[in-house]
Order: sequence, then structure tokens, then C-alpha cells
Amino acid sequence: MAHPHPARPTGTAGNPATGACLPCTIRPACLADAPHLPALERDAAQAFASIPELAWLAGGDVLPLAEHTASIAAQACWVAPSAAGPLLGFVTAHPYGQDLHIQEMSVTRAAQGQGLGRRLLHAVCTAAQKRGLQRVTLTTFVNVPWNAPFYASAGFCHVPDAALDARLASILADEHATGLAAIPRCAMQYAVPAAAECVSK
Repeated sequence: MAHPHPARPTGTAGNPATGACLPCTIRPACLADAPHLPALERDAAQAFASIPELAWLAGGDVLPLAEHTASIAAQACWVAPSAAGPLLGFVTAHPYGQDLHIQEMSVTRAAQGQGLGRRLLHAVCTAAQKRGLQRVTLTTFVNVPWNAPFYASAGFCHVPDAALDARLASILADEHATGLAAIPRCAMQYAVPAAAECVSK
């Protein structure tokens, strides 16, 4: 179940992010990072407590540890460590054919609004480009400010229902069945260019 947690917008698509940026370097995750990711996601999810229809997500399930370890094994997970060492954010993805699908992206509450979400997206899109993939995909809430509007600001586009492939349609159906239909969700995609940067850091 994908419901990316707060990584608030800090710029516009095609331009460098504005505002304060934390002094950390995004790096590929290692297996030692995996046990820390569920707690980080739980911390980030507390932002949903401010939305009555989604408040249950603040105490809901998080991505299973096995999903993180599989993503790390596929070299499709990135983390944002603080200068002191603890992780401030992560993005877990998985390759599907010519797509790299974001399963979860979370930034800890203390680090939200400081550009980490955009930098994590940049890592995903750059990796997809280097691997010769065609799209980065995800599913998210349509009207939650740090969900679809944030991804749109980074260059992601809404995938209309009529254009959904079987994989994305199945993900949305599963999310609907697990109770995520209280607020509309959608699939989004980023068409990976053959050259040049993807998402600006």
C-alpha cells in the first residue's frame, strides 16, 4: 500500500528547490538501514492526523520490512541521513519492466519542508534514467498538499483512469479495498528523459 508521507514541496518543476536545505547527502540504502525505515514512516505519518478522513493513517500499517529489503536488493531504495547519522527520510521503489514504481516516500516530521523529498525524488529519477527505464510511477492522494500537488510540482503527471495499465489499476483497486478511498487517489508518472536531469534537487 503506497501513501507517500510528507515531503513538502520546496520549488517548482524544472527549477532548483528553494528554501532551506538540510546538509545531508542522499545515498543508496543498505540492509543495515532497513530496520529503521518503518519507524521513520510511522513518524512521518503523524501529519495525517490533521486530516479527519485520514487520521487513522497516523496509527496505521507501514510498509513491511521485507518490502524494504527487497527494494534494497534491487538497488531501488535511497535514504537521507542526518549529519549525526540518524535517517531523516527514505524512498523505497521497485522495478517493473520499464517502470520504477515508488512504493513509499517518507520524511521525518523534524525534517519536513527542507527539500529532502525533492532530493529523494531526484535520486529515483536519476537512477531510472541511468538504467534506461521509461517511467517513474506512484499512487497517491489527489488533494493532500504533500501528495499529488507535490509530485506535480516535481514534474509528475496524473494518469487518467482510461490510460491506466493493468499494474497501476490493480494497485489502485487494492488501495481502495484497504480503506484508502475516503479521499480520492490517483496514479502519477514521470516520463524519464533520455538525457539531462530529471527532478531538480
